[in-house]
Amino acid sequence: MALSSRKTEKLMQGVMFMCSLLSIVTTVGIIIVLLADTWRFFGEVSIVEFITGTTWTPLFENKQFGILPLLSGTLLTTGIACLLAVPVGITIAVYLNEYASPKFTAVVKPILEVLAAVPTVVYGFFALQFVTPLLQQFIPGLAGFNALSPGLVMGLMIIPYITSLSEDALRAVPNSLREASYGLGANRFQTAFKVLVPAASSGIVVSVILAISRALGETMIVAIAAGQEPRLTFNPLHAVETITTYIVQVSMGDVPQDSIEYRSIFAAGITLFVFTFLLNNLSFWIRKKYQQRYE
Repeated sequence: MALSSRKTEKLMQGVMFMCSLLSIVTTVGIIIVLLADTWRFFGEVSIVEFITGTTWTPLFENKQFGILPLLSGTLLTTGIACLLAVPVGITIAVYLNEYASPKFTAVVKPILEVLAAVPTVVYGFFALQFVTPLLQQFIPGLAGFNALSPGLVMGLMIIPYITSLSEDALRAVPNSLREASYGLGANRFQTAFKVLVPAASSGIVVSVILAISRALGETMIVAIAAGQEPRLTFNPLHAVETITTYIVQVSMGDVPQDSIEYRSIFAAGITLFVFTFLLNNLSFWIRKKYQQRYE
């Protein structure tokens, strides 16, 4: 019986090891695929021009490969999303954890998480057909395609990520901190935002960084509602193009595969990969730092 149990344990250990190895192999494979065509791309295009250029026209006769317009569009829409999602998401998390009844939280939290399961193409059409016409009533001259509308809808999309993880972080704060705060005469609002939120700041920061990573990689919302116009601007009223939108545009099949235009999507892809990789590692570092501080 003991021998059979040890065999089962070794078998499960082997299965878990293979699953872990699969994730590593997949990541390495993605990096190799991106680097291979990116290396060939930079054999024809100067990396300095790529990083510092302000014009992105790979599909035009006069080809220019400055990535800054795509970066500005990506950062602009992501910034708008974060300006909406971060305060709203954290406020909802505080309310569910400190003010709402357990029954209300049990109903609302799953509903919020449903927002994360809605297909992003639905969000895209919602931005184009509802949010943009609504904003045009308050902002005269707002174009049909702009960065503001998809940015706001992306903010709605990532609210569940921030709310769920932040609420878990707040719930993990020891009750002794709450009791000490109340004992010193603080009210519920002061306890929530001056004691609990700082105490749970590591989990909240991690949730925000992960939500930013999700927004950076969003494709369909900006592809439908942002306009696909690569321009170096931080004006949310203008149409923009993001890195992911350009990758989708070129991947439709109209561009020959072994061309410099096709290889440009790998250079753009690895740029996005570097950003998300750095953000994910930053969240891991922050969480590890706070864990070591409180151990």
